[in-house]
Amino acid sequence: MTPFGAKLRELRALRGVTLKRMAADLQLSPAYLSALEHGKRGRPSPVLVIQICQYFHRIWEDADELERLAQLSHPRVTVDTSGLDPEATELANLLGERIRDLDPALVRRMLALLKGTPETS
Repeated sequence: MTPFGAKLRELRALRGVTLKRMAADLQLSPAYLSALEHGKRGRPSPVLVIQICQYFHRIWEDADELERLAQLSHPRVTVDTSGLDPEATELANLLGERIRDLDPALVRRMLALLKGTPETS
């Protein structure tokens, strides 16, 4: 699941909206919306993000957060390490190979470190 997909699912749950209902209301297929939530599709278009914000009556900060999450939600990431130290290339490759096996707590710690934020439990 992507950060955007997790937020979308949370918004649906808070409003009691089924995936099928939301898909019909937005004139999307339920399969597409499900794939978007589960990270099986690329990041949503800016137009779709706006439609979702309008659907849930999200404004300003909430809409900005949803757009930010959409930008961070491409399930297949390419990392360009050309021109960087060999260690950066090694890190990118090892992370790509092993990310599925990392403990969720370690992923949270790494994410907090990269974001420069305090670690949350």
